[in-house]
Amino acid sequence: MIDRLDDYLKVHRTALNMRAYRQELLASNIANADTPHYKARDIDFKGALDSALSGRLDGALEVSRTSARHMKSSDSPPLAAAVKFRTEFQPNVDGNTVNMDIERSAFAENAVQMEAALTFIRGKFQTMSTALQSQ
Repeated sequence: MIDRLDDYLKVHRTALNMRAYRQELLASNIANADTPHYKARDIDFKGALDSALSGRLDGALEVSRTSARHMKSSDSPPLAAAVKFRTEFQPNVDGNTVNMDIERSAFAENAVQMEAALTFIRGKFQTMSTALQSQ
């Protein structure tokens, strides 16, 4: 039963986790707007979601460990492989590529899309609740 529930919510769960990770990246970009030589980062959401759902993203960081003290690839976030540097529109003199207008816009859009994902998940649970109550 639990595995069916997990399969039922897999797309929404994965998308919500990716949205949360993207929100962290965007917040980091905004926080480092005045840091010299900081390069703005983001993920290609559609490409990363396709990779995560097909299982390609989880094994993207597989490396061989030559010592027991080395980090396992599972210790790093699975979406770290999908992080890319944002294209420069107009870099600052100090080498910083954060454009606050783009970052704030992307942050707000991502927040709205996170809320939409939560609404979809809430709707799925309400549908399951209704189905269980009618029996």
